[in-house]
Order: sequence, then structure tokens, then C-alpha cells
Amino acid sequence: MTVEAGCVLARVQEAAAQAGRLFPLSLAAEGSCQIGGNLSTNAGGVNVLRYGNAREQVLGLEVVLPDGRVWDGLRGLRKDNTGYDLKQLFLGAEGTLGIITAAVLRLYPRPTASATAWVAIDSPRQAVELLAALRTHVGERISAFELVSRECLDAVLAHVPGTRDPLGGKHPWFVLAEFGDSGETETLHERVAGALESREAVLAQSEEQSRQLWRIRESIPEAQFTNVKHDVSVPVSMTPELIERAGAALKAAFPESRPFIFGHVGDGNLHYNIGPAELLKRRAEVNRIVYDAVDALGGSISAEHGLGQLKRDEIRQHKSPLEMELMRTLKKALDPQGLMNPGKLL
Repeated sequence: MTVEAGCVLARVQEAAAQAGRLFPLSLAAEGSCQIGGNLSTNAGGVNVLRYGNAREQVLGLEVVLPDGRVWDGLRGLRKDNTGYDLKQLFLGAEGTLGIITAAVLRLYPRPTASATAWVAIDSPRQAVELLAALRTHVGERISAFELVSRECLDAVLAHVPGTRDPLGGKHPWFVLAEFGDSGETETLHERVAGALESREAVLAQSEEQSRQLWRIRESIPEAQFTNVKHDVSVPVSMTPELIERAGAALKAAFPESRPFIFGHVGDGNLHYNIGPAELLKRRAEVNRIVYDAVDALGGSISAEHGLGQLKRDEIRQHKSPLEMELMRTLKKALDPQGLMNPGKLL
């Protein structure tokens, strides 16, 4: 599908659906965010586990360069081994090397069967174990695997009208998993139910029930807006250790701290947010604790939201001098006057 950069993500999804195909990039802001911004920030979203980040959904680009020339790379080739893959320079570059104006997007077969499950777990470590178990039972049918803490669920129940606890009780952690397949929905439901047989879980029995489960996950950011936010990633197997290590350090430094943790544990990306709001005044200290824990586990301080201005200086503490030099060399070569999105990223 060839689209202009101003297309709203939800409209792109709808156009793909009308053609009987799937464009899998999906995030809470899809009703307003535009595809050009999604590509410039290499957006992630909930389906990264199965389909990958935004850059993996792109076959070709059209880009306005800093000198005013237009690079027409709107080709739908799956393979082109004739030198550098130039489009990758602009994907995730936050507009600092050029302005994406159009793209050729990769579409997929539209699943004919889907299933949504809300599963109670005792710890993030159990979430990683559950992911491995589900992969054994259902293979690559898992498209999303989201971790939700009790604190996040309670915030949604308190601030978002019409939501309810899918299981009741006081479970400390939950996983929201989405599955897709060809064939019949009933067959997929039986397979997923069998994989979750020994666990306390809810398997949505209708599209409306599925939407209600996803509404909880998508409402988390607005339900706990005023806190210190982090968008970090570590290897999937290390996500429990990150939560434990950063949590212990934060509690030691700030006894009043309260974590609100959710995110795409299937690919190691956590939104590690820390309340109460009073800690916003000490954001730098809170950041240092979280980022040091991420660093120690070989992670990244920005998994899907980019650097912008907020993390522009911080990144120097986490990338090697050589990496920073290579990034600056690219920037200088393509934009010697610093015209493109000045003050961001570098």
C-alpha cells in the first residue's frame, strides 16, 4: 500500500482491511497519529511480538532532503541488494535527516480467527515463563503479549468509567495476550483454552469482550498521567530482573515511590513509570536509578518513543563515543546546515 505521510494510522488500517489485508502497526493513539510520524519514530505498538516495529513494515520511502531534493524510493521490492538500504537511514531518525512524505507499506494476510485472553500471574517472571509455554502450544499465533501490574489496573478502575476487573480478587500481575490465525475462531479458542487450562484466566467470547479487555490496557497511560515515565527495553529474559532491581533501588532512595509498570513484555519493552506526582520534582534522580538498572542489563533507555529533546543529552551516557560519532557524521553529511528538526536526537 502506498500512502502519504499525513495519513492517520487508523485510516491506513481500515484501507488495508477493505482490501482483505492487515497493516499490523497498532497503538493507543492510532486514531490521531500519522504514518509519517510513526515511521520517523520507528513506532512499536502492541503487535511488535509477531510483526516487528514500524521499520519492518516499510518497503519504500519518499523523502524530502535538507537541500530540497526529493528522493523517490517508493519501490515495493522485498529484495534489493544494490548497495545501502537508504530508507533505513530515515526510519527512526526523528526527522533529523530528512522529511518522510510518503511510504510503501507492507501488508499481511488478515487473520480469520482471533482470541483475546486476560491471565492472572504472580510475578513478571511468571509472565516470561507463560510466554515460552504459549509459544510451545500455539507457536507464532501470538501477536501481542502485554504485562499489566495491579497498580495500573487499579488506576484504570478508579479513573476510567465503565471498566471493571476481569477476574476480581487481588492478583498482583496480569498478562493480556492476543492471538490470530487462519481457519475458524472456535478452533483457535480451543487451542488457547487448552494452553491456559491450569491458569486463572478469562478468554473473551465476543469482539465486545475483547474490546473491553483492550480498553483496560489502552487506558493505562491516561489513568496515571502525572508520574515519572520511562520507555525502556532489556532482553526479554531480563525483564523480571529489571523490575526487581530498579524497584529495590527506587524504594531505598524514595520510600514513598510507587511503580506503575506495563508494556510489551513479549519484546522486552516496559513502560516503567514511578509515582507519586511529587517525584516529578526529582525526575533526574529517579531517571538515574532506572537508567542505571537498564544499562546494567544491556538495555536501551528508549524502546519506542525516540529521544527528542528529553533524552538527547542522556543518550551520551549510554552510547559509545564511536556510535555518537557515526551518528553525527551521518547528520553532517546529509544536513550540514542543521536544518532538519534542529535540537533533537543529537
